[in-house]
Amino acid sequence: MRNRTILLAATALGAVGVPAAARAQSAEDQAARIQALEAQIQQLQQAVSDLKAEQAKQAAVESDGPSVTWKGAPQFLDKEAGWSFKPRGRLMYDFATVSSPDGISNPGLGFSNEIRRARLGVEGTIPGDFGYKFELDFAAGEVEFTDAYLSYASGPVEFIVGQHNNFQSLDELTSSLHSSFIERAAFTDAFGFERRVGVSAQYAKGPLVVQGGIFTDSITDLNAAGDDNNSYGFDTRLVFSPTMGSNQLHFGGSYHWRDLNDAATSVRYRQRPAVHTTDVRFIDTGNILGAEKETGYGLEAAGIFGPFHVASEAYWQRVGRSGFSDPTFFGAYVEAGYFFTGESRGYKGGKFDRVKVKKPFGTEGGYGALGVNLRWDHLDLNDAGIIGGTQNAYQASLNWKPVDYLMLGLNYAHILYDDAALSADGDRDYSIDMAGVRAQVDF
Repeated sequence: MRNRTILLAATALGAVGVPAAARAQSAEDQAARIQALEAQIQQLQQAVSDLKAEQAKQAAVESDGPSVTWKGAPQFLDKEAGWSFKPRGRLMYDFATVSSPDGISNPGLGFSNEIRRARLGVEGTIPGDFGYKFELDFAAGEVEFTDAYLSYASGPVEFIVGQHNNFQSLDELTSSLHSSFIERAAFTDAFGFERRVGVSAQYAKGPLVVQGGIFTDSITDLNAAGDDNNSYGFDTRLVFSPTMGSNQLHFGGSYHWRDLNDAATSVRYRQRPAVHTTDVRFIDTGNILGAEKETGYGLEAAGIFGPFHVASEAYWQRVGRSGFSDPTFFGAYVEAGYFFTGESRGYKGGKFDRVKVKKPFGTEGGYGALGVNLRWDHLDLNDAGIIGGTQNAYQASLNWKPVDYLMLGLNYAHILYDDAALSADGDRDYSIDMAGVRAQVDF
C-alpha cells in the first residue's frame, strides 16, 4: 500500500510540470526506498519465524513437566519427575431371564438383575520406574479387593507384587470391559480362576510374552477367619502373537499347579447358566473329597482380521486326591465376531483390549461401533466317578458402543445339559434359555 502511495505521488508531481531531471532523480529515490522496505519486510518475516520456532521449543520443554491429559478420566502426569496418577472405575448393570425346565421350581430362575461390577480405584507410576494399581469392588454390597499391587518395569521386563490375575486363559485375562459376552467362557469361572496375592514376572518384547508367578490365596480368603487359607501355587503362560500384514494372530499355552495345603478337604466346580444374575447352577460336581492339588493345562488361539475375529481355547483341570482316583475335567469354547461398522477388536500384551470406535455417536455420520458375536461353550464335569454334568451352550451377542467408554449388550444362550446336577422330575437331560442385557460405563 505504501509503495502504491509513493508511485501515485510521483505521478502527480510529473503532471504539474516537474522538470524531467527532477522526476528521474525522484524515481531513483523511490526505487531505493522500495528496496529498503522489502529488506525490512524480509527481516520481519525471519524474526517471526525465529519466534515461532522458539515458542515450539519452549512448548516441547514444558510438555515434559506436569500436565493433565484425558484417558477416559483425567490423568495427572509429570514425565520428568516420574509421577502419574489416574482415577479409574467401572459400572456394569445386568438384567436377565433364565427359563425353568419342567419339574424344576426355583426362585432364582425367571427374571433377575444385579449390579455386576461397581469398581473404583487408582493407578499410576512412581519415580524409579515403579508403578501401582489399587481397585475396590462395591457390587456385592460389601467392599472386595480386585487389583492391589506394586510393580517395577525395566525395559521388556515387569515385576509385580500383590493381588493380581494369575496367568490362566486368554478369556480370563481379557478385561470384563472388553469381553464379547456378558460372562466369560464357562470353564474360567467353574475352575475357580481369580486374582490372588503373589509375586510374578513378565517378559514382553515383540510378539513374545512370557509370564510366571507364585501365588497364595485372594486377599478376601487370606483375611477370613481361621488359618486354613494357606494354599500356594505356580502359574505360567507363554504367548506368541505375530502379525501378518494388518492381521493379528495369537497362540498361547498356560500351566497351573496349586497345593491346597490345609484347605485340602474338598474342592467344588460349578457354573451358572451364562449369566451371573442367578445363583442357580445346573452343572455342579458337589464337594470333591480328598482333594489335595490342582493341575491345569490350557491352549489358546485367536486371530483378528480387520472387522472379523476368531478365538478358541481348551482347558484341562486335574484334581489330585488322597485315597480316590484323580478326575480330569474339561472346558473349551470357539467364538467368532464381526463389526458391521468397520472396527477391529483391540489387542495388546497377549490379550484382547479396548475397541476404538471409528465414528462416535453424536458426531457427523457417527453411530458408534456395532458388532455381533457367536460362541459355542462346552464344559464337562464328569470323570472318575464324579457326575457334575456337561453343558453345550450356543450363544449370541450384539454389542453397541456409542463411544469408547460406553457399551450396551444383548445376549442370548440356548444351553443343553446332560447329567445335570438338578433333577427335573427325574430327568437330568434338558435345555434352558437365557436372555440378558448389560449396560456398562468405565473411565
